[in-house]
Amino acid sequence: MPQKSLPFTKEQIEKIIKQYPTPFHLYDEKAIRENARAFKNAFNWNEGFKEFYAIKAAPNPYLMKILHQEGFGADCSSLAELIMAQKTGVTDEEIMFSSNDTPVEDFLLAKKLKAIINLDDISHIAYLEKCAGLPSLICFRYNPGKLKKGNHIIGHPEEAKYGFTREQLFEGYKICKEKGVKRFGIHTMVASNELDAYYFEETAEILFQLVAEISQKLKIKFDFVNIGGGVGIPYRPEQKRIDLKAMSRGIKKQYEKIIVANGLAPLKLFTECGRYITGPYGYLVSRVLHIKDTYKKFAGLDSCMANLMRPALYGAYHHITVMGKEKKPHTFVYDVTGSLCENNDKFAIDRKLPKLEQGDIIVIHDTGAHGFAMGFNYNGKLRSAELLLRENGKVVQIRRAETVKDYLATLNFNGLTSFKV
Repeated sequence: MPQKSLPFTKEQIEKIIKQYPTPFHLYDEKAIRENARAFKNAFNWNEGFKEFYAIKAAPNPYLMKILHQEGFGADCSSLAELIMAQKTGVTDEEIMFSSNDTPVEDFLLAKKLKAIINLDDISHIAYLEKCAGLPSLICFRYNPGKLKKGNHIIGHPEEAKYGFTREQLFEGYKICKEKGVKRFGIHTMVASNELDAYYFEETAEILFQLVAEISQKLKIKFDFVNIGGGVGIPYRPEQKRIDLKAMSRGIKKQYEKIIVANGLAPLKLFTECGRYITGPYGYLVSRVLHIKDTYKKFAGLDSCMANLMRPALYGAYHHITVMGKEKKPHTFVYDVTGSLCENNDKFAIDRKLPKLEQGDIIVIHDTGAHGFAMGFNYNGKLRSAELLLRENGKVVQIRRAETVKDYLATLNFNGLTSFKV
């Protein structure tokens, strides 16, 4: 059975559990930093290259600070994410604000922070102008429609709620130029968890070609092209990582063929990856609470889909390691479940594992993106702590676990005495 490696041993995780009870998410700082540097270096041919880490993947200021130290900006999509970026020390054009159905207060804060505002719809030009005023730099999100296929997660672009059409881009840039906007960017996001390097070369080609056409027709100059995120990770142990160097070479080839050849260089290249940067370096650590043997074998954990929603939501695969039993034969078949009153509250279905027993330590891999971030409180379940494994081997708590008091904090029990039914 193919396995995935871990940055800790059973003995180390047992010591951690004594101080921080399961379940919890644990992130590997050393691996995150090394991966961030490798990603940044892959695009060092582009002088203005910048990765804007997608906060939605793992909204924790400690992780954001680590990535900011490595030269990353922040991709924000809400008021709370903008505030988190500000409190982490990420400001001005290190913030890319990409949202949809955007409230006034979000635009106001983005403008105040001098973030790059990436508009999702042509009608938002007038909306932004009225509520906050147009900035000197504006970006539009492009939806290529049938021109480009989405992948199995993100779906068909023409059915997505995001972005401008091609015709709206030309009209939108013309409007903004006439209103005094001086600097421009363009963005798209049409993939999620994509492992094919060519997919991103094709995306870059589409955007570079648009830049050339719009620049020529409207006589405007683009500051940057943001090819989005969506770079995937190998959730299954038999999968291979995307060839990052091949991806970069392909994008560079299109840059030289279109941007350089049309006299439009220098043009900054931006990305907004989340999953690729931190995803493989987060782990949900849990314990087996119960073994149930009815029509199937069920291993019930002390975590649930409130801690990791992807398997229930997408049918996503997350690898599972049973600490101390890595070399034992995987001859038992289990549904690995949580305790929600929902039958889809399962981390794995018909998964071959070693024989499980009450108290076994279970590590679920690749939860460093869209893991804790997608948590919720259905059934009154409480979200877990987040821990950081530092480069020196020490572990620090970077978010405490929720308590029942937290869950009940927004309710008004005092008013019940006078409440008449």
